[in-house]
Amino acid sequence: MAELILLGSFVGFLSGFFGIGGGTVLVPLLLFLGYDIKVAIGISVVQMVFSSIYGSYLNLKKGTLDVIMVSIIGLGGFIGALFSGYIVSHVDGKILQLLFLSFSVFALLRLFFKVKVHGKEKNTHPIILFIMGFILGMLGASIGVGGSILLVPILVGYFNIKLAKATSASLFFVMYSSISGFISQSYHGIIDYHSGLIIGVASLVGVYFGVMLKHRTSEILQRRTLVLLYVFVVAYLTYRTFFK
Repeated sequence: MAELILLGSFVGFLSGFFGIGGGTVLVPLLLFLGYDIKVAIGISVVQMVFSSIYGSYLNLKKGTLDVIMVSIIGLGGFIGALFSGYIVSHVDGKILQLLFLSFSVFALLRLFFKVKVHGKEKNTHPIILFIMGFILGMLGASIGVGGSILLVPILVGYFNIKLAKATSASLFFVMYSSISGFISQSYHGIIDYHSGLIIGVASLVGVYFGVMLKHRTSEILQRRTLVLLYVFVVAYLTYRTFFK
């Protein structure tokens, strides 16, 4: 239990600080502790429910959350994530692990290409936002990451949204996809409620300090720290997937 509490606090901090669902770190750590990939994904979804709801509340208080725009994306993510239980239960664990590695590699590579914000924030048709959310929700919840890995670069690079605001929107989106993913994966019997609940509750403490620190940290330092994080994740998953 002590391991799970420490793990939840650590992952919650990263979730609040980087605006990620937490699964990017939690799933590899659970694999390292001996959990099966499908069980790890289910636990990650539970943790994301806790951290995303609380983190979004804190971001709303800080005034960095555009509720209307991300609610449309979130609705698409909610519906898309409803398919995650079927996908996780019917797709081979090795393939899910490979998909997770692919997402992590993408997340790492995109950090080396700095996207600058030009001009005003763009307005996009709600249907496009919905479809984008649907795809990200379905894929993200199926590997336990919530879809934020792809959402942040899209918001920054295409919608001209500042990084701090994009990470806040990303965490709010994860709230939709993780709740839906929890419902779907519970129906298919994938969720480890005991471990997920302990990690999820413990993550709330970490989320608080992560969000507080995010608003006091420069974007450059956030980016560099996130690069190091993804380097470790990609290195471990590469070893586990191809050499273990």
